[in-house]
Amino acid sequence: MSSILIIEQILNGLQFGVMLFLMAAGLTLIFGVMGLINLAHGSLYMVGAFAAAAVAGWTGSFLLALAASLAAAALFGALIELTVIRRLYARDHLDQVLATFALILIFSEATRWVFGSFPLFLNIPEALSGTLTLPGGIEYSRYRLTIILIGLAVAVGLFLLISKTRVGMRIRAGENDREMIGALGVDISILYTLVFALGAALAGLSGALVGAIQSVEVGMGEPVLILAFVVIVIGGIGSIKGALAGAILVGLTDTLGRTMLPWLFAVFMDPAAASSVGSALASMLIYILMAGVLLFKPTGLFGSA
Repeated sequence: MSSILIIEQILNGLQFGVMLFLMAAGLTLIFGVMGLINLAHGSLYMVGAFAAAAVAGWTGSFLLALAASLAAAALFGALIELTVIRRLYARDHLDQVLATFALILIFSEATRWVFGSFPLFLNIPEALSGTLTLPGGIEYSRYRLTIILIGLAVAVGLFLLISKTRVGMRIRAGENDREMIGALGVDISILYTLVFALGAALAGLSGALVGAIQSVEVGMGEPVLILAFVVIVIGGIGSIKGALAGAILVGLTDTLGRTMLPWLFAVFMDPAAASSVGSALASMLIYILMAGVLLFKPTGLFGSA
């Protein structure tokens, strides 16, 4: 296996990782601040993708499509927080799981009713199509490289928001002692709605960015949601830094595992058997990684006890 191929797969792993980070950052904020298990987070990812595909089809503008994904996901996130989620904060986690699972079904059927059952496609903008020559003569997709840069920029922005602003101070305080900041005059309801809308917007942005790589279809958010939960468990619930570290670890582990394990097994196995065994083991790697992290750090890499 050539070094160029390995570097390309590392970049692919980073791209996959930052996409997972956009999903997991909102999920870990919601869980960390509100203590809410939100299974409908994947549906907001789907909403962002469909909004982007629809607006891009109407206007031909990819930037407007990204703006639409942020706005639509944030709006739907705020609406379901106000109408459904707000009634679940004092309930146990089983009620939260059942209610947000019902939201998955509602969003899926509503999306199918509006857009139909056939997938939509979001074209990569002309300026980002093709490849870019990186040092070492590596040809890499401009669009995938842009996703990496956007994800890292969002990570820096979230870190600054949480650590350097008054809103971030309230979010951190709400995570540690929500009763106390309520007693100090902070409107907890507004804070929760803002956090939920922010998390939803990040999920929508992730869906829009990925929609230009794969098809936009009903149910696309559920597989990503599972990986996002793995990310926040590895990184530590409530930690943006942990979400970024966990997402990159998962992205690299999954991508490199799927590429390299079949090749490694082919050294001493029949190529067909090596491909089968390697692919099967690669699909388990991220869960093995999660188990290994929890064995030594039960709260995750950056979680608080």
